Amino acid sequence: MNYTYQEVKQFVEEEDVKFIRLAFCDVFGKPKNVSIMPTELDRAFREGIAIDAWAVAGFGGFTRSDLFLHPDPETLAILPWRPEHGRVVRMYCDITWPDGKPFVCDSRSFLRKAVEEAAIKGYTFRFGTEQEFYLFRGDLEGEDTRIPYDNAGYMDVGPEDRGENIRREICITLEQMGIRPERSHHEEGPGQNEIGFRYGEALKAADDAMTFRSVVSAIASRNGVQADFTPKPIKDRPGNGMHINFSVVSGPSEIRLDPVVAGILANIKDMTLFLNPVPDSYERLGALKAPGYITWARENRSALIRIPAAFGKYERGELRSPDTMANPYLAFGLMIYAALHGLENGLVPPKMTEINLYKAGAEDLEGLKRLPLSLEDAAARAQTSDFIRKHLPEEILKAYLDKAVYTK
Repeated sequence: MNYTYQEVKQFVEEEDVKFIRLAFCDVFGKPKNVSIMPTELDRAFREGIAIDAWAVAGFGGFTRSDLFLHPDPETLAILPWRPEHGRVVRMYCDITWPDGKPFVCDSRSFLRKAVEEAAIKGYTFRFGTEQEFYLFRGDLEGEDTRIPYDNAGYMDVGPEDRGENIRREICITLEQMGIRPERSHHEEGPGQNEIGFRYGEALKAADDAMTFRSVVSAIASRNGVQADFTPKPIKDRPGNGMHINFSVVSGPSEIRLDPVVAGILANIKDMTLFLNPVPDSYERLGALKAPGYITWARENRSALIRIPAAFGKYERGELRSPDTMANPYLAFGLMIYAALHGLENGLVPPKMTEINLYKAGAEDLEGLKRLPLSLEDAAARAQTSDFIRKHLPEEILKAYLDKAVYTK
């Protein structure tokens, strides 16, 4: 909505706002927040709000835990599911050390830096996500039962699709928060749903992806069900993906996607740890519509990157390997750096793969490169990657490597 500092102050006064949530995420993309009262708003914008981040995953522990949150006024949004009287609003924050220097493990700042570097080179990247999630029934205490909310299938309708009213409520709530969902439908798995967004510039798109997860969880809980974003909630059923649509412009002109695709394919193994960050991620990849091979094609949904049927400004690429446990700030930032690698070096993508890779025989698959087969493989690849060490702060890499060892 692009509010200014003064407009935020005016909004808070006129709209009976009583709580202001300063939102951020840990290094793995889990949402966090601190609530302040309106009387603290001036200080928040002027100096930042101090937090003790010792227990925030990936933020460094006890030795240097004092950090400051600086709200971004452009991200102001009402939380529509909270009371109308004594309203609650939210702003995303950038994080700094006490001396004002950017905090090295702030993934939002990482994406901002990638966007700025791309802009210096004349490129603007746009992203949109299609995020999948399961709905499970809750018990009398509201706890997840692991029983799917329905047994509907792909794009089924009610009454088989019991989630349509929940998706409707989610989409309306997103619109009230300034986010534009494009489509929603029941997915293939029992109780599985998908909602896709209209594309936007990188930082807003990542903020929107984070907001989406919070909205889905809140609306689901209000309806007595539990939302699950994990990559493989039910064995032998489709996993939850976060398909990332991407395009790039230079000035007013669209850029051909070939070098962008080539750059992403060239670096995808190195990035996989951050796109698929938990052990269950690798139970999803390579089966039931989730890609396993490093390929690209037009319209072919078994390819890692597909170019959907679209025209003009709607033409885009779709990266299909990331799952919904990925931190969107890191995912988008790394994709920007990989795309720049392709653009600056004039990379050419390999020949398109037009076969159905899920049904292909060994002869058809011979010579195709695979994505990492496990979290350990992905971590080993990232650890030795010149691309990752060039662009990603060492502290973030270490946090992911340490988690990979811990969850082994």
